Amino acid sequence: MTISGQKAIFDAYAVWRYIVKTYKLIVVSVLVAGFLLTSCGPNTAVVRRMQALEEGVDSPTTIEELSEAIGKYQHRIEDVLNADIRIGIWYKILATRYLDNKMYGKALENFRTATEYYPTNQNLFYYVGVCAGYMAKSSLDYELTGTNRDQLRYYELAESAYLRAIELEPRYVRALYGLSVLYVFELSRSDDALPYLEKIMEIEKRNLDAMFVYARALYETGSYDEAVDVYDRIIGETRDDGTKKRAEENKAFVLGQAYE
Repeated sequence: MTISGQKAIFDAYAVWRYIVKTYKLIVVSVLVAGFLLTSCGPNTAVVRRMQALEEGVDSPTTIEELSEAIGKYQHRIEDVLNADIRIGIWYKILATRYLDNKMYGKALENFRTATEYYPTNQNLFYYVGVCAGYMAKSSLDYELTGTNRDQLRYYELAESAYLRAIELEPRYVRALYGLSVLYVFELSRSDDALPYLEKIMEIEKRNLDAMFVYARALYETGSYDEAVDVYDRIIGETRDDGTKKRAEENKAFVLGQAYE
């Protein structure tokens, strides 16, 4: 056999070995995911199927055999990758169902797992923040230690999740709003909320919910005149009598505090 022929076989063999290694790693990940989803261990039928798929390509030697083996494994890898995609989607669906039923702890667990499949999906991190916020509100200092560590941990998780969502999508209004609410109403960090609220005002100039939070943050930071201006904007923008009344009452309160 010529040197060029030997090199062709060697190159094809190297490619085949790489694909086999990748395939086996993916198979293991799918079996582990199956175990986690069913809590009954790997499905033996799936194991047998994977083993059967490998028959006839264990030790290819010629260029033709190697090419055939590579083709088979490439097809199988695509099958397994598609299975991974479906598993990730199932975790998202399950998490959403838990969220709809206000089972925030279970929803948080499944959204967290979904982020392992989709680590650049800003929506998943937003919902992690939402669920963590609810879990923080429900956490109590059962041991009466004087420090609610679980609550603090959930608030920290909510903050980091919102920030990650914003990192992935800087104009993601829901995450900007969720983080702002967290800072203003839960963590007493209104100064930190202001730039995120101002970003919302740039993106959605008539977002009345964000305007209310913005006015509150301005009040909390001592910017009374600016807070009054925001309430005036709400009064001018809204057509809802209840919203207008709420803004008028808040404006009167701020004016009362400013001129005491």
